[in-house]
Amino acid sequence: MGTGHLIVVGVDGSESGRRALRWAATEAARRDSAVRAVTAWSWDGLDYGPVPAESSGEERDRAARMLDDEIQSLVRERGSHLPVTAETVEGAPAEVLTAAARNADMLVLGSHGHSRVRHTVLGSVSEACIRMASCPVVVIPAPVHEPATV
Repeated sequence: MGTGHLIVVGVDGSESGRRALRWAATEAARRDSAVRAVTAWSWDGLDYGPVPAESSGEERDRAARMLDDEIQSLVRERGSHLPVTAETVEGAPAEVLTAAARNADMLVLGSHGHSRVRHTVLGSVSEACIRMASCPVVVIPAPVHEPATV
């Protein structure tokens, strides 16, 4: 890390989270900053996925592996000189991310995570972070797909 600056980025294993991590790494290189990649996890014992976690420890380990995989993928693309650290925290995503970014220069998020249904029911993590954050929040939009021409 160069001058002590920090960019926190939310990573959830989605393509949106990957775009946010890549953007944060590019911005960090420009600013001579470090990146802290953060993922939030929780376990309530309910079956949400194809292979549900059987314990909170298993869910925590899955979150940590996902985050490590995302960072390793970035390092393979960009090189090992990237100052990226990982943090896996139990809790609600918006609360975890805004707490992690409390003393950061910015918080970077993807515009959509895993669940579009949860967005309509609960509101998005990005919207909650914008309301709660004590630093600037950058939301990386989903790519615009141009209609095919005939």
